[in-house]
Amino acid sequence: MPLPVSLVNPGTEGAETKQHSGFVTGLGSAMQALESVITEIAPTNIPILLVGESGTGKATFASHIHWLSRYRNEPFVKISCASMSANGFPGLLGLNSSGEGGATWNSAGTTFFDEISELDLACQRNLLCALPDGDAGPHQALLTARIVSATSRNLDEEVRAGRFRSQLYYRINGVNLRLPPLRERKEDIPALVEWFLTKQAEQLGRPRPVLSRRILQLFMDHSWPGNIRELENVVKRIVAIGDEGLAIGKWETVPYDERLQEKPTRDCSLKAAARAASREAERELILKALTRTHWNRKRAAQELQISYKSLLYKLKQIAVEDSGTN
Repeated sequence: MPLPVSLVNPGTEGAETKQHSGFVTGLGSAMQALESVITEIAPTNIPILLVGESGTGKATFASHIHWLSRYRNEPFVKISCASMSANGFPGLLGLNSSGEGGATWNSAGTTFFDEISELDLACQRNLLCALPDGDAGPHQALLTARIVSATSRNLDEEVRAGRFRSQLYYRINGVNLRLPPLRERKEDIPALVEWFLTKQAEQLGRPRPVLSRRILQLFMDHSWPGNIRELENVVKRIVAIGDEGLAIGKWETVPYDERLQEKPTRDCSLKAAARAASREAERELILKALTRTHWNRKRAAQELQISYKSLLYKLKQIAVEDSGTN
C-alpha cells in the first residue's frame, strides 16, 4: 500500500518532470489550450483544482505545475487523501488539537492533495483551518505551501450532498482545470505510445519495440476506460514481453467499443455467447469498481465481494493493472 504522504526531493523533481513535458502537453487543441493555461498560472501561488477521471494523469499534471512554478527547487509533497484519518491529519498539517502550531514541511514548496474529496468532514475542517483565507495575515497555523488538489468526483455535487465543505471548495478552487479523458484526445495516442515505449524500455532494460500499424489502429479504435493508465499498462506489457501479438492477446481481436455491441451470430453457440457476455460484464464491473475506488484494489475487492488475490488474478485475465497514474 502506498504511503499517504510522499516527499520528492527538489533536486530530482525538475529532471523527472522535464521528461514528462511531452506527455503532459499533447498534440490536440484541448491539451494545447490546457498547457497554455498551466504555463500562465504555474508561476503564481493561486490554488489549482485538477478535475478528471481516474487515470487521466492528475498527479503528473500537479508535478508539471510544480516544476513550472517558482517553488520548483523546493519540496513537492503528495498527500493521498484516501489514506488520511482524523487522528493523524492535524499533526500532518502542523496543527495541534486546538488548531494552532508551527508548520513543518508545509511552509514551502508545493503540496498536492490527491483525491481531496476522499477527506472526511473532520479532516476537511482541519485543512480549512490550516489554509489562508486571503484576508487574514500570516500566522503559525497557516499552510503556506502552493496548493494543488485533484479529484475525480464532481465537487459541486459533493457540496450539495453535504459531503464536502463549501468553504474548503471555494478555498482550493482558485483555478479549475478539467483533464479530458483519453477517448476525447485520441489524436495524442501516437505521441503517448512513443513516449511510453521509450520510458518503459529504459525502466525495464528491454529493447524498444516498433509497433505495427495494426496495433496502432487498434489503439485508436479502443475507448480506453482506464485512460492513460490503461494505455501505459498495455505498452508496458508489450515492452516486457517483446511480442505485441502475444502481449495484446485476445484483446486485439475486436476493439473495445465493438465488443460492447457484438451480438451472437448463427455460427456462435449460445453457451459461447453466454461466456463472452459474462466475461465482458465481469470486466465492466471490475473497471467500474476500480474507478469508484480510485484504483484502490483492496477497496475494489471489498466492493466486488471477492478476495484481493482473486481480484489480482482477474485483472491479469482482462489485461488490466494499476501503474499508479492518477
